[in-house]
Amino acid sequence: MSVQGLAHAFRSGSGSVSALDGVDLEVPPGGYASLIGASGAGKTTLLAILGGLEPPQRGSVVVGDTDLFGLEGDGLARYRRSTVGFVFQHFGLIGTLSALENVELASILTSLPRRARRARTLALLHAVGLGQRTTHKPGELSGGERQRVAIARALANEPRLILADEPTGNLDEASAQGVIELLEQLHAERGCTILVVTHNRAIAGRASQRIALSQGRIVPASNGPSADWESSGLDRRSDGGRSE
Repeated sequence: MSVQGLAHAFRSGSGSVSALDGVDLEVPPGGYASLIGASGAGKTTLLAILGGLEPPQRGSVVVGDTDLFGLEGDGLARYRRSTVGFVFQHFGLIGTLSALENVELASILTSLPRRARRARTLALLHAVGLGQRTTHKPGELSGGERQRVAIARALANEPRLILADEPTGNLDEASAQGVIELLEQLHAERGCTILVVTHNRAIAGRASQRIALSQGRIVPASNGPSADWESSGLDRRSDGGRSE
């Protein structure tokens, strides 16, 4: 994943508000990175662009062999379907569907035959530790279990990139620990690139690459699990259901 000179602004009244201002970052294929920053730093905008939810206005954004600049409509839809998997803070599951149906739904529009699609879905639910909960609906699952379903759904189309936006924000400490350990395990086993957005310094510190964003710009931050964030001037709150 390569981002060069990324700038993005939103209209506000008669003017505009800058959300990203010349962002440059590189995450190598198969990398595991965290993104941390205060509310309003531009994290949500950056994630939306990387995920193909918002087209970039200026700069270069390349994920794998796909250049997102200039993509729109069907091109962005294909990119989201084939290249990116999303994990959201609020799970994003459909309450009337079972865990199996929620995960399988992500693959409905692919060319995968139904039997193969079902087999992959079951394998993913087993991989995230929910092999015995496939018929349960979200309301019958704990918060940690619902996030595991969401992770399985994110992996349904074998994406190159997983974008996890505050994946532990609605979880208790034990469930949060389990979800992060699961992401790390799946990263090691499957080799996909993972970017985790978090307010939690302990979670950010587990990533091999750490990216700090402030007022729409990348600010200096050390890499490695022992690095100190005290000098970054960023929001140090632990996750608690907050988003940008």
